[in-house]
Amino acid sequence: MLTLETMTQILFIIGIDIVLGGDNAVVIALACRNLPDSHRNKAIMMGTAIAVGLRIALTIVAVYLLMLPFLLIVGSLFLLYISFKLVIDSESNETVQSTFSFWGAIRTIVIADLIMGLDNVLAIAGASEGKLPLVVFGLFISIPIIVWGSRMIMHALDHFPVLIYIGAGILAFTSARMLTSAAELKTFFYTYPSMEVATEIIFLLVVIVGGWLVKKVKGNILYIH
Repeated sequence: MLTLETMTQILFIIGIDIVLGGDNAVVIALACRNLPDSHRNKAIMMGTAIAVGLRIALTIVAVYLLMLPFLLIVGSLFLLYISFKLVIDSESNETVQSTFSFWGAIRTIVIADLIMGLDNVLAIAGASEGKLPLVVFGLFISIPIIVWGSRMIMHALDHFPVLIYIGAGILAFTSARMLTSAAELKTFFYTYPSMEVATEIIFLLVVIVGGWLVKKVKGNILYIH
């Protein structure tokens, strides 16, 4: 029987999932935008389902995972790499047809979700007060929200390719926040608070400006050949 307390917890979990699902929707949209239309929906559904399943597993072992040394630092740098790669691999005029791209998109979705989930799963675990069925229920309710959001973003990317850089910038900012929140670096950023903003700016420049430059060079090389 659903009590008021249980309903409140479910609403909290759904709210957390909606807020945290913004980054997930961006990753899904960027990873799937180059797939042919016939594969897009399948990749979105499959990638989201696998990612949510892994998010549930992460929530169960969240406390133990976050005790691993340097985990957020490694995850932050890997997410930075994913953001950078999404920019340099984006194609505005060409649709990638290969099977590898389909599974590559799913792999990108799952890996990015795992990384971004490292510092978020405790919020869900806390809201559920250790009640796993509530976590599962809340996450599954959030699936259509994330899928719908990613489709909207992907539709916008098709019409406004410049949004690719904004999406990648969001992921780069998330990566920087992960790095600055790592326990191993708390003393450093507490001593030099201005370095938090500097880190965010550097990560944004690496992904947006660096990605644009590398993509331009790649385009020139392909044009010459």
